Amino acid sequence: MNAPDMKSPPFLDDAALLAEEAQYSSFGDTVHYVDPPKIFRSCEGSYMFDSAGIPYLDLQMWYSAVNFGYANPRLTDALKRQIDTLPQVASQYLHPTRIELAGMVARDMQSKFGLKGRVHFNVGGAQAIEDSLKIVRNARNGKSLMFAFEGGYHGRTLGASAITSSYRYRRRFGHFSDRAMFLPFPYPFRRPKGMSAEEYSDSCVYQFERLFESEYNGVWDPKVGQSEYAAFYVEPIQGTGGYVVPPRNFFKGLKRVLDKYGILMVVDEIQMGFWRTGKLWSIENFGVTPDVLVFGKALTNGLNPLSGLWAREELINPTLFPPGSTHSTFNSNPLGTSLGVEVLKLGREMDYERTVPEKGAYFLAGLKELQKRHKEIGDVDGLGLALRAEICTDDGYTPNKALLDKMVDIGLAGELTHQGKPIGLVLDVGGWYKNVITFAPSLNITYEEIDLAMVLLDQLLTKAKRLGSVG
Repeated sequence: MNAPDMKSPPFLDDAALLAEEAQYSSFGDTVHYVDPPKIFRSCEGSYMFDSAGIPYLDLQMWYSAVNFGYANPRLTDALKRQIDTLPQVASQYLHPTRIELAGMVARDMQSKFGLKGRVHFNVGGAQAIEDSLKIVRNARNGKSLMFAFEGGYHGRTLGASAITSSYRYRRRFGHFSDRAMFLPFPYPFRRPKGMSAEEYSDSCVYQFERLFESEYNGVWDPKVGQSEYAAFYVEPIQGTGGYVVPPRNFFKGLKRVLDKYGILMVVDEIQMGFWRTGKLWSIENFGVTPDVLVFGKALTNGLNPLSGLWAREELINPTLFPPGSTHSTFNSNPLGTSLGVEVLKLGREMDYERTVPEKGAYFLAGLKELQKRHKEIGDVDGLGLALRAEICTDDGYTPNKALLDKMVDIGLAGELTHQGKPIGLVLDVGGWYKNVITFAPSLNITYEEIDLAMVLLDQLLTKAKRLGSVG
């Protein structure tokens, strides 16, 4: 762990930087989790470092954008090579890694799902969601209505906000005539009393299928065999919603209904893709085939803004979706695509399909031991290295946002201790009630770092509860 070089000019102290930020920066493009906001100066592996050189173990890795660790030397070297070779080129021209990356993704999808398809690039997750909406609308004769899940999150652009279940992201920006119909997502910890998780999952599928029973259920015209809705947008594991893992058969039931009524399944892998769950795509864990798959974030390990989507050939072929159908100046830029190619090679060589489930099981076992010592941890769950801990009151069920807020504050204060030295802890807050720690550590996290995480979480909870009782 290397602390920042404080002698490298220019160096504005934190107070001066925060004064500048308060005066000149839009607050609309960020979220300040603590007051005053935290400023970091450098990073390496699983750690970030503040202005005092204090290390912070990061257990969320930029919302799962940095799956392969900060300053990963293999990926930074790939970026440097591309800068020295072809750093930029207009997106109307071709370059090698653009073609290579698209082929790698398309061949992978064909080998796993048996479908030919094509890859379309953009610069961010929400932008790729926007592109997918265009592809779906175009393929379904302009139908603009979509299904999505309660607790689902797909981005904050206008179109992506319309299929994101939180009204908070739409409230200030006018009426959304094509807002999605939001359906219940099977949330095992908060399922109805008297139901098993599998029974609740089956119930959610049954309630969805009821919409098609007759014309009067509201979405289906049996006389012509058409739905008013074009697609269902799904996150296999809810991201911002709190890393909720549904029962394994849920998506099989849902896909059966979608296929029966000619509705496309669009899978959002922006946060869960690139081996976060142990598979390249998290939907692979659930045994269904997507019609469209959207990806981003960890595609470049956070080193360059690049995203994309894969769609079945019959949805995206050049006859149906011709040149210029949608476009961005910086899409498929060579810095991003060269990184994407290296990420796919690295992931396979590192054998993440084996190591991520093993490390995830070890991490989950640690959380369960922690749960035994802290009754405020109401639920722990996970798939691979996408894990959750739901923070509750001492009844183990009622959401306790206040306690988690204290934990975040303490973690970012850098005042925990390890081997007699100060250390910090970076956590992410998620969940329907903002009471869930969503863990997305580096896929390269060591077992020693997982052990350290449990020690620090124990310190954090103990300290937060003590401060809460004093308050």
